[in-house]
Amino acid sequence: MAEHPTENSPIIYSRVAGTLYLVIIVSGIFGEAFVRSGLIVPENAVATADNIVASEGLFRVGFLADSIMFLSDVALAALLYILLEPVSKMLALIAMCFRLTQTAVLALNLLNYYAAGLLLNAADYASEFEPGQLASLSYLFLDLHGHGYDLGLLLFGVHCLLLGYLIFKSHYLPKTLGVLMIAASATYLVGSYTRFLFPDYVSVVEPIYIVAFVSELSLCLWLLVKGVDVQKWREASGGDVGA
Repeated sequence: MAEHPTENSPIIYSRVAGTLYLVIIVSGIFGEAFVRSGLIVPENAVATADNIVASEGLFRVGFLADSIMFLSDVALAALLYILLEPVSKMLALIAMCFRLTQTAVLALNLLNYYAAGLLLNAADYASEFEPGQLASLSYLFLDLHGHGYDLGLLLFGVHCLLLGYLIFKSHYLPKTLGVLMIAASATYLVGSYTRFLFPDYVSVVEPIYIVAFVSELSLCLWLLVKGVDVQKWREASGGDVGA
């Protein structure tokens, strides 16, 4: 049976990758900017607990948004490997492993987020705690969730570095995107290490995350709208992949 000409097209891969990247960006922003930032009151465990109890539905939607982001990230990691394998199979594989490991860390870390809500639902195992203690323990889990997120972003920072290099060395994606992803790598590494090593300066480095946002959104939109240069991708892959 003859293979459909578009079945393995890099354009299809890039369009799907761009769509997944957009889902990841939207889900991540929603979970952070519209859920956690609205529920978590910095350095106020009681107010945070009251917000979560009063908006339990929103709290659970935050879990849903993050889970959608992680599920999409697994598929995206595989698609980026396929698109960049012609540049260097080894580096593309290493980049994929870093991204998948990051996804696993963040997915497991989501249990910390969920635990914060479990404690405030007056479960039997929480009945021995006073309300203030429950609020403080719940806030601790949310704090661990924040640290766990940055732990995952250390892995993601290395992924972005490798991804940027692969894009820069390819002849079928703009070198500018490669430079932007390398800049995103520096942003994530600096921001995450600051959280662990210099916590007093977290607010100082927060503005640099705009670099990562612009970089990832640029790659997302390019994959979604323009895709790869099919002819050059085919030449690099050494195959007769249909356009």
